[in-house]
Amino acid sequence: MSRSAWWGERHRAELDALFFPRGALSGLPEPGSARHSDFWLFLGRFQARQAKQGPQAGPGSVTTGGALGLPAVYDRQHRINVTLAVPELAERLARPAHRGGGDPGGEKRGGRGERGDRGEIEERRYRGERGDGSNRGERSERDVRGERGERRRSGRWDQRPPGEGGQEEEEDGLTPARLREFQAVLLHYVDFCQKQQMSRLAKLRRDQRNLPIHEYRDQLVELVRAHQVVVVAGDTGCGKSTQVPQYLLSAGMSRVACTQPRRIACMSLAKRVSYESLGEHGSQIGYQIRFETSKTAATKVLFLTEGLLLRQMQTEGFMSRYDVLILDEVHERHLHCDLLLGVLRELLPLRDDLRLVLMSATINIQLFSRYLGDAPVLQVPGRLYPIQVIYRPVPEEEKTGKSERIDPRPYLRIMQSIDHKYPADERGDLLVFLSGMADIARVAEAAQSYAVETKRWIVLQLHSTLSAEQQDKVFDLAPEGVRKCIVSTNIAETSVTIDGVRFIVDSGKVKEMSYDPKAKMQRLQEFWISRASAEQRKGRAGRTGPGVCFRLYAESEYDALEPYAVPEVQRVPLDSVVLQMKSMGLGDPRLFGFLEPPPASSLETSMQFLQEQGALDEQEELTPIGRVLATLPLDVLTGKMLLVGCVLGAVEPVLTIAAAMSVQSPFHRNAHTNPDCSRARRSLESDHGDPLTLLNVFNEWVQVKSGGQVPSRKWCKRHGLEEQRLYEIANLQRQFKELLVQFGLLGGGEEPVRDSVQRVRQHGERRRLHQLRREHEQRGPQKRKLLRLQDGGLEEDDGGDDGEDDGASGSSKTIDIQDVKFKLRHDVGRLHASSQSSRGLSRRQLSVLKMVLCSGLYPQLAIPDECNAARKDSDQVFHTRSKPFVVLHPTAVFANSPELLAPPEEREDTRPVTAAPRKSGQSHRHQLLAYASLLETTKPYLVNSMRVPALQALLLFARSLDTSADCRRVVADGWLELSLGDAEQAQQVLWAAVQQRESWERLLRSHLLSGGAVATRGVQLGPRLEPQAQARLKETLTEQLAEFLESKVEYTMRRLGGLEMKTLYVGPSEAVNAEPDGPGLFPMAQSRPHATKGGVAVNSYLTYGCLLRDDIWPQEGSDSMYGECLRVFWTCPRCELHMPLTPLERLQHSDACSRGAEQQEGASAAATSQGPGCTGTMPARLQQLYHCDECGQDLQLAPTEILKHKRSHKDGSGHST
Repeated sequence: MSRSAWWGERHRAELDALFFPRGALSGLPEPGSARHSDFWLFLGRFQARQAKQGPQAGPGSVTTGGALGLPAVYDRQHRINVTLAVPELAERLARPAHRGGGDPGGEKRGGRGERGDRGEIEERRYRGERGDGSNRGERSERDVRGERGERRRSGRWDQRPPGEGGQEEEEDGLTPARLREFQAVLLHYVDFCQKQQMSRLAKLRRDQRNLPIHEYRDQLVELVRAHQVVVVAGDTGCGKSTQVPQYLLSAGMSRVACTQPRRIACMSLAKRVSYESLGEHGSQIGYQIRFETSKTAATKVLFLTEGLLLRQMQTEGFMSRYDVLILDEVHERHLHCDLLLGVLRELLPLRDDLRLVLMSATINIQLFSRYLGDAPVLQVPGRLYPIQVIYRPVPEEEKTGKSERIDPRPYLRIMQSIDHKYPADERGDLLVFLSGMADIARVAEAAQSYAVETKRWIVLQLHSTLSAEQQDKVFDLAPEGVRKCIVSTNIAETSVTIDGVRFIVDSGKVKEMSYDPKAKMQRLQEFWISRASAEQRKGRAGRTGPGVCFRLYAESEYDALEPYAVPEVQRVPLDSVVLQMKSMGLGDPRLFGFLEPPPASSLETSMQFLQEQGALDEQEELTPIGRVLATLPLDVLTGKMLLVGCVLGAVEPVLTIAAAMSVQSPFHRNAHTNPDCSRARRSLESDHGDPLTLLNVFNEWVQVKSGGQVPSRKWCKRHGLEEQRLYEIANLQRQFKELLVQFGLLGGGEEPVRDSVQRVRQHGERRRLHQLRREHEQRGPQKRKLLRLQDGGLEEDDGGDDGEDDGASGSSKTIDIQDVKFKLRHDVGRLHASSQSSRGLSRRQLSVLKMVLCSGLYPQLAIPDECNAARKDSDQVFHTRSKPFVVLHPTAVFANSPELLAPPEEREDTRPVTAAPRKSGQSHRHQLLAYASLLETTKPYLVNSMRVPALQALLLFARSLDTSADCRRVVADGWLELSLGDAEQAQQVLWAAVQQRESWERLLRSHLLSGGAVATRGVQLGPRLEPQAQARLKETLTEQLAEFLESKVEYTMRRLGGLEMKTLYVGPSEAVNAEPDGPGLFPMAQSRPHATKGGVAVNSYLTYGCLLRDDIWPQEGSDSMYGECLRVFWTCPRCELHMPLTPLERLQHSDACSRGAEQQEGASAAATSQGPGCTGTMPARLQQLYHCDECGQDLQLAPTEILKHKRSHKDGSGHST
């Protein structure tokens, strides 16, 4: 038998058990680990090398001689500096092979000896033979291994039955000589690994010493010790991000926090610094980002995001947990970074021991230094190779206008010149900077055609909407003689560093978000880059060798560029920032000391918006709702959804939708254009809009995850989904839920009951997942894959779609680490049950859910254009209050299914045949689109839109409701007019909306109080409802809301024009029933004349009788100007009061009467709970002190009795009834 057979699979289990006991020796690889697999590969290579060299003394066979035991012949194995101490191996080698004597080398053994018949029986038993000589068949390899392991553990290792002959024992057994040989090979492997690590360490230390910042190490430490603030201006490649934390740590400074603008930078830097400092990842060096942390009690240097540090400052103003704060990449001027600088400037005088270090590659040194009290500046040169700059302005005929597509010819000419000037075997890739994804797609398409023709290029795209796998391709290697052409946005400017880039093409343009506070719309516009960005792009060509930068603009245009980019605080909405500043007690945001202040209009718009949303009161102080919203890591509108969802018991689906609307869309950019993905996605789309579609997508993904029959990555690819976004939604959903539980707004839920078997199984599964995660973290950097010429494909399958079950394999090559983290972080069973309940929503539950979402999205509503019926499906136009003529986003559900937005009368008319003919435009099914945001690129788009019933949404959520005298005309927020045909029906629906709004507010206030979220802050919210009363109110409100949404009130709806808005109100001089009977009978607010609109301000949002008369649908008896205001007889359905009342008086009476009924029900319930001996005085509780101006009496009357008393004076009776 050959040398290779004996240490192959046949004896591998025994060798593993003997040489690799789990956890016994830290220097040896653990079974199942990547190093363990690597050793067996090393063993095979070593064996092949030995076979090529021919017969010779193998490892472990070197003879020694002389008194000193020195080797007679030199052998390289004596240069090995390690040894193995395996007690069982030493014991095995010291004992004879068999009790019966004999030579371990396989010489002929004697008879049965001491073993006798017993040994023969054991031998037969081992070989699977019966006592009569018959054979039971070959035993399985697993049984043999198990028995060998048992004999080894019980001390009977050498009791293995011998073979039938010496030759078979020689071939099959693990003799001492072979064990020594295996031990010697293992020593070679350990020595090889150690030398390899030492070589890497030596190279690492050389590289660290060669970094430009190394020369300034002592100077930096001295500056930090002597000054509270230090500015480090280090060029690209100087090593500041990795070395400065280590320098401070080595100088004895602990509790160091280093902020980064991006989460991926926190993780990668923590891993790199931990590697360079020879520490375990997550011990002294750690990171903390949203949903994930490696911080331990021993952590001294922590990398975290700017937003997370701000969140920590909200709860701990003095930041006593840190001694040194390092703000890296401050030149990028992110919103959180600018706010951090302002807060820290206020904190530094209060903490003399705190040190602040600002670092950046390209930085406005004097601006930062002056802002922080003339802080000292340490300038460190970069380490860049020479870079040749070539200006190649685009010819006029190839320049594109605003609406035209980019011309790829200038970029193709540069590729051709590279091919002609530089040999193919001379390495160097091309990185092209373009402004947006449309330009990238156009240039990449043309470059791909050129690549197919020349076979010398692989064209790859790089932008933020690509999947992680597609983005990772830019780091892989091109074949020999082939270059990569990477077409990218500015993500490759600072966020991503790609080795091997030698050529840069700079278009000079970038697309950035700007904010229009007047239109309340974000714009993704193309701008010229700054000179700082141009230099940053150029520097990408000189990181690994001399490079060339082609600038597609003239040198004069470069000189005219702005020196630095516009800071984010001056071009984004500030709602969340203002709310955060208020929660941190920073005073008036208008007076805050920003590094560069934002536009005053943006601050005013944000303050007004927060007041409209109820987060700030009239004095611009935080309300209870605002305090809760400030702690949630999401925007104000989405936060309100969560609060209302808790109130109405729709929290599970709202959690999912809020999380889904807080991340990038999970759909791939080309998913809606791919016919296969579109067909697969059709089953997930909701007729109600994008938020409900996102809910369906997540719920279905959870079902696939929990089922395990189909790999989730394969399912996502089939539906055009990016699975990483779904993981983010799951993480956000859990975080939101924990915050709501923390505020007492949501119950924590009960742990599922599991029996002992389930608990053991769960414990074993979690232990397996933890092991997989440890293996992944301990793996070294993966080797870069080799790209192919065909469309940037990979040489080998990445296993992303057709691999094993997610995370199921223990092999390091098939570990889906995201799936492992998902299963460790979440209870998949609970998630499955939650998603299952959200999938089975009834029609009523769905209607209530849409109103919950609308409560958060309001006032972001859009009305369809009157002429949409004559437009193509793809050209549907809508109008918002602040921006007319907006369109649906191409990825929206309604953009692909516009028939869902057709006018109701065109789809169906369910009225009876005998019904009166419908007025023009009259319907009970008018719809509005509630949307999450407005985004303008080539057009203004509605993003994440959902259709809602117009009448109900406006009456429930409008900040201002203005009515005519008979309530048939209602104007919502001054721009949408509702015209109802029947006055009595109009008054009923208006009263129902007022009642539900008041109950909604009461329930929300009660939730905030019962949860204790604001009780400790001295905020007065009124009386707290008892749990039973709160549950009853919640049930009643839900039922009434569902009935209200199903009401079929005929009305027309239109958008008011600019001139109509100016002539809308009667004004204060015209008082239509300004002094109605029964003032003060509306307990929600004191009815009073409105100072500017006229009419009567019933409460904070409802103004009665302030609209000018508009003779639509005239009725009998309404010929005179005030015909609508005349009292008509009306019977109250509750108390059966029959008397003539105006519409306002009817509303007031209905409100008072319903309140009396509620109090009577509450008193009855209280009396029942107190027992039969308790007698309540319900009438007295309804009564209130009333002074009559007519008769001068002070009377104790109920609200209905007050009305009767006032009517008695007008009827001339002169006494109370």
